[in-house]
Amino acid sequence: MLRRGFVSCLSRVGAVLVLVCCSLSLLYVITCSPHTDDSLTGPQLPKAGPAGSPGGHGVLSGAPQGPSGGRENYQALLQEREEQHRQHISSLKKQIAQLKEALQERGEPIKGEKESPEKGGERQAGTGAIEERSHTDLQEFLRSQLSRAEVHSGVRLPSEYSVVPFESFTLQRVYQLEMGLTRHPEEKPVRKDRRDEINEVLESALQTLNTPNLSRDRTASKVYSPADFIEGIARTEKDKGTLYDLSFRGEQPQQFRRLVLFRPFGPLMKVSDERVQTQYTLINIILPLSHRADKFRHFMHNFREVCIKQDGRVHLTVVYFGRDQISDVKGTLENTSRELNFQNFTLIQLNEEFSRGRGLDVGARAWKGGNVLLFFCDVDIIFTSDFLNTCRLNTQPGKKVFYPVLFSQYNPAVIYGSSEHVPPVEQQLVIKKDTGFWRDFGFGMTCQYRSDFINIGGFDVDIKGWGGEDVHLYRKYLHSNLLVIRAPSRGLFHLWHEKHCADELPPDQYKMCMQSKAMNEASHGQLGMLLFRHEIEAHLRKQKQRSAAKKP
Repeated sequence: MLRRGFVSCLSRVGAVLVLVCCSLSLLYVITCSPHTDDSLTGPQLPKAGPAGSPGGHGVLSGAPQGPSGGRENYQALLQEREEQHRQHISSLKKQIAQLKEALQERGEPIKGEKESPEKGGERQAGTGAIEERSHTDLQEFLRSQLSRAEVHSGVRLPSEYSVVPFESFTLQRVYQLEMGLTRHPEEKPVRKDRRDEINEVLESALQTLNTPNLSRDRTASKVYSPADFIEGIARTEKDKGTLYDLSFRGEQPQQFRRLVLFRPFGPLMKVSDERVQTQYTLINIILPLSHRADKFRHFMHNFREVCIKQDGRVHLTVVYFGRDQISDVKGTLENTSRELNFQNFTLIQLNEEFSRGRGLDVGARAWKGGNVLLFFCDVDIIFTSDFLNTCRLNTQPGKKVFYPVLFSQYNPAVIYGSSEHVPPVEQQLVIKKDTGFWRDFGFGMTCQYRSDFINIGGFDVDIKGWGGEDVHLYRKYLHSNLLVIRAPSRGLFHLWHEKHCADELPPDQYKMCMQSKAMNEASHGQLGMLLFRHEIEAHLRKQKQRSAAKKP
């Protein structure tokens, strides 16, 4: 019924359009066509009058003029009348166009309602065609990634440092070159993403091997299982994708099946674009301290330059344990306040045994000025103003916390040959292989908002002395829904200092302390030079003696 109504309505509209067009055409013919009947013509053309007669267009009596003058006047009148006709025709055309436009606007909704049931499928087909085209474009892009990657043939490289090495792996172990300080040359795939990656690759490979292929030998009847997997190698080109080369036991004793898979990386996608305002973001630096008043003076020297003079949006909370040297700490703070008119600091004294976790927890909970951004710091830390902005940009209340990896300095006396050649601290802050290392096993320096710290439960205040409390807090954040940002920070340095591991520490904490002490001393090559220094000195003496013997 609805469809019949649409057809009837559309027929009426068509009839109206035909009637209007016919009327306009008839009007045009009547207006523009020439006629001999005077009753149908417009005003009569004037006749030429005598030269001196008054009035140029009245009906004049008298004899006509010569043929030449009368013809010119008559042509001028014809041209004038033709111009009037042209203007009238133009006006009619405009009116016709306006009428057609109005009728079209009124007829489109009805036509659309009629065609919607019929063309709904066509629109869906059009959408499907667009999606299919997008899918085809994506497939072409992924195939281009495969052709660009170093899969089928090698790529000319400028030097041995440009090679992207493979990692080898089995079902239970991963063998890697880039170890850092927390990984091992052989280890279990403990990370969930790595474990899932290996399982996915293996499942895809087994599915491919066990799928019948008419191009192969049809007599092959072996069903492959994970037990047939021998080993695989994999490497990732970060702008192209990951290549997997897998080896399986074949059907015969000396026969193998080799399968190459490639996971191409897709095109870049914009996730977010936002403006971040940090001019009003205050950072409360929490510093636990016991004794070490001289180190605190060095810390405050950097604090003056970076936090007060450059940044200006920092509050300092010092939590001091004990009574010894408390007057020196107070004096340093008061001198800074008096000289630079700095009032944004708090000193909290605790008459109890030193506990870093306890000090940070007390300092964080003592703040009463709202949801402030906290930076847990140590007295041996040097940071730049760029790091403070990095701290602000990588934290967001209720969403993410920042765990920077700081650059830990080696013993300057070893780096520069002797204590006499050690430059000022500002010149030592150089990130190089022989000057220090990324302290990726430490989690003590962290930025988070106070609300997240309180909601997560804070520190385990039962841990006494050195180490352990930072790992517990780090694991709490990992077990939550907060995003943990873990990245090297070029503006955060740990100054070398001689480390003492107390005998009173439990065995696990004492072991952690000794490992940290060994790693802080020097690089692998520098430690080797110290270990073999006697052989090196003996070699230099022999060379000197040989040179002296060759002289006449």
